[in-house]
Amino acid sequence: MGIKLDYTGAQTPLDEIEIYGLKIKTIATVGELNEHEQNNIEEVFQWALNRKIPVDTLLTREWIFNMHYRMFNKVWDWAGEKRTSNKNIGVDKYAIDPAIIYLLDDIKYWIDNRTFDAVEIAIRFKHRLVTIHCFPNGNGRHARLCADILIKQLTGRDSFTWGSHYSMYQESELRSAYIAALKKADTGDYKPLIEFAGS
Repeated sequence: MGIKLDYTGAQTPLDEIEIYGLKIKTIATVGELNEHEQNNIEEVFQWALNRKIPVDTLLTREWIFNMHYRMFNKVWDWAGEKRTSNKNIGVDKYAIDPAIIYLLDDIKYWIDNRTFDAVEIAIRFKHRLVTIHCFPNGNGRHARLCADILIKQLTGRDSFTWGSHYSMYQESELRSAYIAALKKADTGDYKPLIEFAGS
């Protein structure tokens, strides 16, 4: 396969086996890959946000993994499958399932006890999903969509805007602000990430 992936500092490199899982063998550039992935994601975005989905359904391992499958299944053989290698971010590959259980238990507790408002719960959900890094790739986009779906089901409001014109793939001031907000969230300060999600 002729594709060569160039990564920015915050992206997760794929190993050779994961790259081999590319379904569309004619893809030769990162730009073409991004376009195919985005087309797949847009279809799922419209599908997911136009449905009433019980919160109890959203907060399951099955739902989380099924959403990744739907988002990337036209592009990658491993869509929706737990990663089998360790990355530059995320828990150890053997700790993914326990971490998901802890996350879902926390989210349910926060909702039931109104520990945080709905926006902060959705943002914490997104951040923890990225921190776990369940999949070989697409974790950030997957976590943002999961947060969008959760906030809509909790409140009925529109999805987050995530910097409006933010690009996953290009270095920009918005991307830098997003990465800085994620790093703040790593320390327990969610305010910048909440502000970015609504910008």
